[in-house]
Amino acid sequence: MKAIAKTLTKLVAIGTISCSVQAGYPMQATPDDQKWLLPDAPPYPEENKPNPERIALGKALYFDPRVSADGVTSCATCHNPGLGWADGRPKALGFRGKELGRASPTIINAGYNSIQMWDGRNKNLEDQATGPMDSPDEMHTDMAVLEKWLNTNAEYNALFAKAYPNETINRATLSKAIASFERTIISNNSAFDRWLKGDVKAMTVQQIKGFRLFEDQRKGNCAICHSAPNFTDNGFHNLGLASYEKIDADLGRFAIRPIPSLRGAFKTPTLRDVAMTAPYFHDGSVKTLADVMAHYKRGGDTKKDLSPNIKPLPLSNPEVEAIVAFMEALTSPQLQVTLPILPRN
Repeated sequence: MKAIAKTLTKLVAIGTISCSVQAGYPMQATPDDQKWLLPDAPPYPEENKPNPERIALGKALYFDPRVSADGVTSCATCHNPGLGWADGRPKALGFRGKELGRASPTIINAGYNSIQMWDGRNKNLEDQATGPMDSPDEMHTDMAVLEKWLNTNAEYNALFAKAYPNETINRATLSKAIASFERTIISNNSAFDRWLKGDVKAMTVQQIKGFRLFEDQRKGNCAICHSAPNFTDNGFHNLGLASYEKIDADLGRFAIRPIPSLRGAFKTPTLRDVAMTAPYFHDGSVKTLADVMAHYKRGGDTKKDLSPNIKPLPLSNPEVEAIVAFMEALTSPQLQVTLPILPRN
């Protein structure tokens, strides 16, 4: 019997046999875990149902720098597919290279969000698409000039006619096209997703334990904000970042809705493909996921207007490492993006 027990222990250690329970946590996906599975496609407005023509037009507009005033800044400048659909910078660069006040958020799974932007000033992707164009600090686009150019460009005329027949080429159709393309940027086939669907070997024991700690209200309690299924509650929280101590600190959501509880509060970002989207937080102040966890473990760096959800976490170093390993399991195979051939001037 001792020999059999020794053999079983060895098989578990090398992963041949998967334990159903480790440290009190189930190792296989449970029925309750299925709430983390995303729908195959994000919702869309009835007047902008995605189709290949709309997606193709939106892709061209997304990668076309001519939609900006300087003719060198496209949507992809700040939301680059090679950089996790962000830009890899602590702070975004805007019109004529001006450094902006916030990091570029990833657009991965943005179509699943019920509200857009760090401060939630846009309600959906259609509303968000032209926001950077309207900003003098970002793309500084003269919409009247852009609409005139699109209307006089034969190739864009043909694309719009196929995508939105009998509709005018204007801000509305431009926004709808870009939103249609952005809804194709989806992460829902990660190791975590495959594990949820029954592939017991898709995640390591450490990653599974990390998921359980991530959900455990007594431990990581991460899911209180990064909730199912897209790892965001679409809410706003002050995380106690050191930058909030500055005299001219960014007030975040409070500037949109002046409610005291929203001072310094920013939208909870998705954690899908989070290993691809460093640096982290709205101010780009943290470089690694380990540093993110260190911030939460100490309960933030400032207590001023701190969200009640932010408290020191009773996590050991191995437990922190397990949660980081789990977040790394949220990366889906990267989309192979072919750049479009843009319409000529």
